Amino acid sequence: MRVLVAPDCFGGTLTALEAAEAIAAGWRRTAPADELLLRPLADGGPGFVEVLHGALGGEVHEARVTGPLGHPVTARWLAHDGTAYIESAQACGLHLTDRRDPETSTTYGVGELIAAAREAGLTKAVVGLGGSGTTDGGAGMIRALGGHVTDDTGNPIGSGGTDLARAEVVELPAVGITLVAASDVENPLLGRHGAARTFGPQKGADPAAVERLEAGLTTWAEVLRTAGQDVRDSPGAGAAGGLGAGLLALGAEFTSGSALVRTLTRLDEALDQARLAITGEGSFDWQSLRGKLITAVAAGAADRGIACLVLAGQVSVGRREAGAVGVEQSYAVAEHAGSVAAAMADPAGALAALAADVAGQWSRANGR
Repeated sequence: MRVLVAPDCFGGTLTALEAAEAIAAGWRRTAPADELLLRPLADGGPGFVEVLHGALGGEVHEARVTGPLGHPVTARWLAHDGTAYIESAQACGLHLTDRRDPETSTTYGVGELIAAAREAGLTKAVVGLGGSGTTDGGAGMIRALGGHVTDDTGNPIGSGGTDLARAEVVELPAVGITLVAASDVENPLLGRHGAARTFGPQKGADPAAVERLEAGLTTWAEVLRTAGQDVRDSPGAGAAGGLGAGLLALGAEFTSGSALVRTLTRLDEALDQARLAITGEGSFDWQSLRGKLITAVAAGAADRGIACLVLAGQVSVGRREAGAVGVEQSYAVAEHAGSVAAAMADPAGALAALAADVAGQWSRANGR
């Protein structure tokens, strides 16, 4: 039986490739005769460059850029067929912060990566959004590309999201490269589902900080509107702490990260060959149902009349909700291991052990 193994990354524990290999290793223990098709996935967040390099080939470049808290970090980006694939989390990711401070963190390094791609002669940059530790509305990226953000005295404002409340004027740069924003979410910039209120707490913002960030982004939206770029209600503007808004203001096309990766990794061709699909991520929760990779794999499987299983670190989605997006059954690594702590002690081993048990239930080689 051909089994498609197509997971996303598992939070900060396993990359998508590591997760796919762990699932495959466990499955083979129980069902060695099955043919496994590995297609690790990413929706624009962490793992975007690694996954696309594995699927497309191309040349991986490294650059020293400004990290989210101002310290230098090494970021990798992919060049393939005239296009740069940039993973914003490599420059401003939450995992790069030894202290979570969304009020002062910056996307400046993302702009430096775009500039590096431009200087290398590429004509297009696809920027994957997700996993950021920032809430600066993309203002840092705009400055790195030659733009200016000033207060009412004409002086530059500070680097963080809270400083945006002092913004009065933005001078947008001529980027010189076609931009595409590949987002894992469609959240707007402001409001209940916006960058500050939805994602700020995950980045360390307490309720007071969330309101300061919301105020800063509200001012930023007005400044961008005055500059001729009204992105306040644009889908995806709230992605990566409002980095989506900054990209849209620079003329970026917005696209679904999961749909893009689905195409570039030839996921549908693999689904055509499979008789069972397995996907997964760190937490299978309500956000997983909002256009993320699990729904792309499940929908593709449902279209072909094959079952789709989810192996996740933790599962909080009910069976009915999962079934509505095409997921036949979901399994939690933490539950199988006995606790979250046990699963985290050996993420790859715990995931492999779960996969071995699931293979016993689902592989035709084992009587299903």
